[in-house]
Parts: sequence; structure tokens; C-alpha cells
Amino acid sequence: MTGARALAEMLHGYGITHVFMVPAILRRTLVELERFGVQRIHTHGEKSAAYMADGYARMAGRPGVCMAQAVGALNLAAGLRDAHLANSPVVALTGGRDPTAAGKGVYQEVDDLPAFVNVTKFNAVVHSVDRLPDLVRHAFRTAVSGRPGPVHLQFVGNEGQIDLEEAHLDASVETRFSAVPPERPVPDSQDVAAAVRLLDRAERPVLVAGGGVRASRASAEMVAVAERFSIPVATSLNGKDTIPGNHPLCVGVMGTYSRSAANRVVNQADLLCFVGSSTGSMTTHFWQVPVPGTPAIQIDVDPEMLGRNYPLAVAINADARLALAGLLEKAGPRDPRREEWLTTARREVSSWRAQHLRHLESDAVPILPERICAELTAHVPDDACIVVDTGHAGMWMGGMFDTRTPDQRYLRSAGHLGWAFPAALGAKCAAPDRPVVCFTGDAGFWYHIGEIETAVRWGINTVTVVNNNSSGNQSTLGFDRAYGGEQTEEGRRLWTFTDVDFALLAEGMGAMGIRVEEPGQIAPALDRALETDRPVVIDVVTDIESLAPLAVV
Repeated sequence: MTGARALAEMLHGYGITHVFMVPAILRRTLVELERFGVQRIHTHGEKSAAYMADGYARMAGRPGVCMAQAVGALNLAAGLRDAHLANSPVVALTGGRDPTAAGKGVYQEVDDLPAFVNVTKFNAVVHSVDRLPDLVRHAFRTAVSGRPGPVHLQFVGNEGQIDLEEAHLDASVETRFSAVPPERPVPDSQDVAAAVRLLDRAERPVLVAGGGVRASRASAEMVAVAERFSIPVATSLNGKDTIPGNHPLCVGVMGTYSRSAANRVVNQADLLCFVGSSTGSMTTHFWQVPVPGTPAIQIDVDPEMLGRNYPLAVAINADARLALAGLLEKAGPRDPRREEWLTTARREVSSWRAQHLRHLESDAVPILPERICAELTAHVPDDACIVVDTGHAGMWMGGMFDTRTPDQRYLRSAGHLGWAFPAALGAKCAAPDRPVVCFTGDAGFWYHIGEIETAVRWGINTVTVVNNNSSGNQSTLGFDRAYGGEQTEEGRRLWTFTDVDFALLAEGMGAMGIRVEEPGQIAPALDRALETDRPVVIDVVTDIESLAPLAVV
């Protein structure tokens, strides 16, 4: 068979329903994919294609696929940075140089392979068509195993024309590696018993739920452990949807883009139990939360993460779900001393809410971003997926938005502004029957605004809420410092934009646009958008002077 036929059969066999690409790449493979009903989403940029595949992967729990010809490969590599940082299993396929013409000045010739080294777990060249099947199998195996992440295959030919060649090919797939996690390493029973003893003895323990809890599909076990041991739960941004925000044991997101209550509770703890968290700088606010030296337990599927940033009393190298189930199995009777600690944690949450209530319920015009977060908390459907940008969008939503049900999903940018809108389109492709709501600012929305047309063309009906203050005002304080501590007219020009009505712009591209200028219009706009059978952009005009709260140490 041709390489194209083999590749199409294999992608279908791994459960791929969509590929995201900028042509021309693997043209014959794209034709073969049509036979299997795989949607071939032609985007307006390689980074968008990578972000869509990333959103697809995070929502589906299985690999997302993005593709680009050789001249766009570097753009695709740039788009893989977020997937790399978020441990998202993305399979990137690109065209590459023909070795027989290397160094002769072939049009657009650049060696792109090195660009993928630092953003992938596996990076290889398909030099001959007979290697295609085993390299594809290895790519999928690597993407989902252990700590998931992106992989890259470069096909010979600027458009990957090697897929036109024929050979006797084994197009079988390893279905075990079609989703995360493919394997669940079992915890050592002695380590589990040691962790239980520490949790029982602690007076002020805190569980920290990271993105690994979601990857392991262990949210129910996480909540059960918290309830069984009477322990407050703080989350990372990646773990925000592992426990409903309205759960009495949830204290919110800790770290930098956080809720002050969570940081205060964590820094009063006498024991931390990190579950599926790499304890990076954003989760710990540059290793200030928790206080250095606080005793810790860490559960992680990747042994390299254990003790990376905090000395551990107990390290458990295992699948999160199995480790949490082990804690439940060995749990002793509930410790009554915890009531005082739980009262303290709840008081911190109540204090935070009282502090911000006037902003969350504000009727101010221009609208305050806190009010948008409160309306989203109240009105997004129980099974919705919320996709959030970084920067101010991530700060507002990380601290001010709450999930209400175990079925709501929260996906966030791992650090790249502009990620959320295309990622939301990918998430919707992975879950077409679920509502997908994107929250971004105008600074983030501008990055890939052309993908509105992509959404319209392919009928990807997401709802995008734009916090439109005609600026990137997260930069305000930094530029004020650069200008000697004063806000100057020239300084403002470095972070302000033209006032644009994104609702009108969306309408011009075939989507529905709704302009919101008063707080009371937000809920009706959301209801109308969620009932509409086309992509919707809700342009919310907000106060340019509103800055998200900084982290509390």
C-alpha cells in the first residue's frame, strides 16, 4: 500500500477524528483520511493548528494531530511550546528536506528538525516509507506514556511526498496507546502506608491537586480522599477542575495566578500532599507557597518530578488514581482535631469572598472583569468546558471563577497569550455535543482572530467572551516603572490599542457577534450565545483601569 493509505489507516485506528493543518502537507494522506470520515481542519496559521490540536488533546484525553509543510514547520514548533509546558499529547507531522538535494539551495530550505528538540518527547525523520508504521506507533506510544507531551515526525519532501511511495506496510496500531493514561503504575504499599501515617498525624494538612489528577481521571478519588481525611484542597491552574469550586473543602487555586485564600491556607499548613503536580513556579509562586521547609508528600507518575523542588517525607511514584485509592484503602478513622483546621480554611475562603463581593456583583460601567467571572460561574452549563488564556485572563479566571459541578472542564494556557481561542475550537472538535466557552482578552484575541472564519467554515460553534478594554493593561505597572514610576502618555501607547467592536468584526466573518456594555446584559448574552447554532463572539466592554489582584504570599 502507499504510505498515505497506511498513515490514514493508523490515524483512524488511534481514534483521531480531526487533524489541524496548514496545507500543503501529506496531500494524499488527507485524501485517504476522507474515506475514514476524519475532518481535515484547514487553519489560517501553523500556531493555530498546534493550539487546536492541543485543545483537542486536553479535552479528549487522547492525542491531537497537527500538520504543516516544511516552510511552516518552525511556526508549528512554536505552537507546541504550550502543549509541552502543559504535558499535552500532540502529534506534529511536517514536511522536510529531501536529502538528495541538501545544501543545493532548494527553495525554502531550512533544517527544521532541531527546532522541535526542546518542545517534544520524540523527534524523528521518516526517511523511507517502510519506516512509517513503526515510527508512527512509537510517536503515539511516547506521546501518551508517563508524563504526556508532544512528539514530532518529519516526512521527507517539503510536503511529505514520501507518503506517495508504496511498500508492504503493517498499518496496525497499539490501541493501548490511543489515550492517556495507557498504563497505571502501582504504588508501593509501604509508601502509601507511610503517607497515611503522616496525614493522620498532621494537624493542618493540605492536598494540592495538579493537572496529573485530571490526566489520570482521578478527580473522584481526589475528592474522596479530601473528604475521608478532612483535608482542604488547593489546586494548580491545571488542576482547577479536579474539585468543584463550591465544594466546602476547596480553597481555590494557589500560586501566582491564584486566590489569596488558597495561598494563605497553604502557608499555614504543617503538611502538603502534592498529587500530580510538578511544583513549578506558577503553582508555588516561585517556591514561596508553601513556605520552604514545610514537610511534603508527593505523588507523581514521573519519578523525575519527585522531590524536584521540595524535600519529601514520602515519595510515591505511581498513577494518581491508584495512589489515591491506596490512601482510601488504608485510611483510619477521621481525626476530630481537624475541625479547627477546616474552620480556619473556610474562614479564609469566606474572608476572600467578602473582600471581593462588591466587585463580583458590581454594576459599574465600564464593566469590571470580576463581574464577568461571576456571571460565567453562575451561567455556563453544568457540562461546559471553559478555555482560558494566560495573562490577565488567567489571573481573573484563576481567582474569580468557580466550577460548579464535577462535569465542568477548565483548560488554561500554560503561558502563551492567544492560545485560548484556537484551543477552544480544538476542544469543541473533541466534544462537539458539549458547550465550549472561551475567555480571553482583546490582546489575546488579536493573535489568531482569523480563526473566526475557520470556526464558521467548519461549523465549530464555540462561545468566545472577550474582556475588551482596548489594551494589554497587565503591562501597566511594568511600563510605569520603566518610566520612573509615572504613567506617561508615551508609556500608555506601549500597551493600549485601538477601540474595536469585535462583535461587528465577527459578524463580518459570518459568526454571531454580541456587544455587551452593561453588566445586566452579560447573562442574556450568554444564554443567547449558548442557544445559537453558529460560532459566537461576545464583546464585553470593560474598565481599562481594572488590574487583577497580585498573588498573596
